[in-house]
Amino acid sequence: MQQIIITTPDDWHLHFRDGDMLGETVPATARCFARAIVMPNLVPPVVNAKLANEYKARILAARPQGSNFEPLMTLFLTNQTTKQDIIDAKNSGVIAAKLYPAGATTNSAQAVSGIEALYPVFEEMQIQGLLLLVHGEVTESHVDIFDRERVFIDQYMAKIVQAFPELKIVFEHITTSDAAEFVLSSAGNVAATITPQHLLLNRNDLLVGGIKPHNYCLPVLKRSSHQQALRKVVASGSNKFFLGTDSAPHAKHAKENACGCAGCYSAWSALELYTQVFDELDALDKLEGFASFHGADFYGLPRNTGTVRLDKKSWTVPESVILPSGEPIVPFFAGQTVNWEINHA
Repeated sequence: MQQIIITTPDDWHLHFRDGDMLGETVPATARCFARAIVMPNLVPPVVNAKLANEYKARILAARPQGSNFEPLMTLFLTNQTTKQDIIDAKNSGVIAAKLYPAGATTNSAQAVSGIEALYPVFEEMQIQGLLLLVHGEVTESHVDIFDRERVFIDQYMAKIVQAFPELKIVFEHITTSDAAEFVLSSAGNVAATITPQHLLLNRNDLLVGGIKPHNYCLPVLKRSSHQQALRKVVASGSNKFFLGTDSAPHAKHAKENACGCAGCYSAWSALELYTQVFDELDALDKLEGFASFHGADFYGLPRNTGTVRLDKKSWTVPESVILPSGEPIVPFFAGQTVNWEINHA
């Protein structure tokens, strides 16, 4: 197959950041996605409806002229989050709240410690119909970083799912066969997003031949067997899995230092790379469901009506992109060849 046309997709998990980065990150996503779930881990984090609406306004101001791209806003859960915060968020148009275990990823120091203490908040989310988005890793230092997702399932995720059977839960950016199997075995209120990097890469791509900081993300890349498990579930066409890039920009100098930031800035090539994966798996007929239907259906939102055309044509991801400030960002797959290209004609 040399060409594919799919319903315009959505990105159900990404990071725009803030400030001058919005001038780069918003157009990069709006070029091919109609909507995106916007992560709230700013500094300070988006902890209430007022901050969410202010952030949304900044994102809308950065849209390309004529774009109808729609940011879908989320709340950052903390141990100070109240039921009223949830009610106010729902009334203001926020559609989900994000659970970060404290210290799990970028800008998560103010996140949740003692997850069980948030059960009253989860109860209110269940009542209000606000989705729970979960970064599913424990953060205890004694737990091996490659085991943290599996341990989180055992210690927390299974209990949350059991306690709140009517709460829609998205297990974000899953990385292991354990997570895939958990989602498949759970009821219809549990789904998961999968990133391009976790379908394309494994921990060899991070560590062999020297550490590659631009492939470093959290949750960290896992062994090949987990990568293959994720590829298998997307190729199956299961509606429990959908597109979430976790595109996460960091300035080049912040990635390439002694304590490099976690995150892959995939917005420049994400849809094309997903298409490449589905092509490799001989599953292009499953791409539209994964990219365009499953997420919208799970969130209870209408499917998009436009289309995107992709041609089987090689191109090279740029080595860097420049922020309005003049600072460079290295995009995911920088300098590498991608076999599919969006046709904007």
